[in-house]
Amino acid sequence: MDKIAVVILNWNGCDMLRSFLPSVVSLSEADGAVVYVADNGSTDVSVEMLRREFPSVRLILLKENHGFADGYNLALQEVEAEYAVLLNSDVEVTGHWLRLLADYMDAHPEAAACQPKILSWRQKEMFEYAGAAGGFLDRYGYPFCRGRIMDVVEEDRGQYDSIVPVFWATGAALFIRLKDYREAGGLDGRFFAHMEEIDLCWRLRARGRQIVCVPQSVVYHVGGATLKKENPRKTFLNFRNNLVMLYKNLPSEDLVPVMRIRAFLDYVAAAVFLFKFQFSNAWAVLRARREYRSLRPSFAPAREENLRKVSRSAIPERTKSSILVQRYFHGKKHFSQL
Repeated sequence: MDKIAVVILNWNGCDMLRSFLPSVVSLSEADGAVVYVADNGSTDVSVEMLRREFPSVRLILLKENHGFADGYNLALQEVEAEYAVLLNSDVEVTGHWLRLLADYMDAHPEAAACQPKILSWRQKEMFEYAGAAGGFLDRYGYPFCRGRIMDVVEEDRGQYDSIVPVFWATGAALFIRLKDYREAGGLDGRFFAHMEEIDLCWRLRARGRQIVCVPQSVVYHVGGATLKKENPRKTFLNFRNNLVMLYKNLPSEDLVPVMRIRAFLDYVAAAVFLFKFQFSNAWAVLRARREYRSLRPSFAPAREENLRKVSRSAIPERTKSSILVQRYFHGKKHFSQL
């Protein structure tokens, strides 16, 4: 069995792989890892390019695009390693990035997963939106990070270089014990893409496992390479999956009050999109709520299982307040101000 398997999910990303895979292969193999690319039914020349230019990379070929969640679930069935790293194809890694993560995990068996510090590939002095220095969740399901509060991304000045417990580790560079991944049921394939890693981390935290950020390990992420930030498809998936995640994981005493407030906040979000003349995004929010209502009964067994396996209902990294109130009413733009 391998110690570390770095698994990159690819769908029609030949150019991205050609740009970023060289650093991943050289610096990951230097730390003793095996690099895999799981191809999600690409129709471009990704597979041919990989076979020709990266012969050391192990290929996992999936027949169709299963999305991020099930793509990884299927790929990791083909991997035997102590640790797996779910790594986006648009990530540039740095020296000893894996060794630093593995050393922490080896010394802390209570930790199920961790992430490196995620900086922007385009502006390397800035944190990257999706992950930064570790993720948290507010009472109503809004994710935020050390280094990113809503739309405000901070400059990295070493202010978040401590190793701390977090609520979620980003799926852009998720370092996880494969045993924990499998015991928790992996990513929920019904999400297809977006929010699935937060859902998985919530299950792990509720079952007493720890998630941390190890910022001494650094990677650079392009971000938004598949769907841009204001893409209506992304808006739809983010809102729908966030609601499903809340339903699956909220403690019983929180479910009704939280979901009532979320309904109000979602309609406010739709109104803001309308005010900005982003009609497709406004409609995406409304469609997300409608689909959530239709899907909710099918997620009831998952909710029952999650609640049955909870060992701690109060998770410190899920705040009791609203990050929207902190950001837009109290003017708190930086994590250190919270």
